[in-house]
Amino acid sequence: MNHFWGPVANWGLPLAALSDIKKDEEMISGKMTLALAFYSLMFMRFAWKVQPRNMLLFACHFTNSSAQTIQGIRFINYHYFTPESKRKKHHIEVVEKEIHEHPERYPAIHPSEDPAHLSKTEIEKEVKEFDKKYELPEKPHIKPTL
Repeated sequence: MNHFWGPVANWGLPLAALSDIKKDEEMISGKMTLALAFYSLMFMRFAWKVQPRNMLLFACHFTNSSAQTIQGIRFINYHYFTPESKRKKHHIEVVEKEIHEHPERYPAIHPSEDPAHLSKTEIEKEVKEFDKKYELPEKPHIKPTL
């Protein structure tokens, strides 16, 4: 029973990794994904070499290394093979979704006055300010390293 609770508690890593597979590729950290993949590979080896073999620990880290590999592929695909125009469009969609789902977090973007009363130049000015504030940087905020 000594080799039971550690691996059971350790299942939090692969469960979190599996839930992250459904999340946005823009938020994947290449460094963390690589670190977690190597961490799990090392512990898979440990679980296999230790006597008696700890198959519960092995299964946990096999699942995590598989999930991290999928995340790594998604990261590489997004940051290296997706055209910049498509990434910018995706970034704008993510920002707009966040703003519309949580208007209380962005009071400056959701003014209390009715936008129908604004002039065309005022609307263009607000659009330019919005674009400037939420534009996609030239390089990702987390440098892709692999």
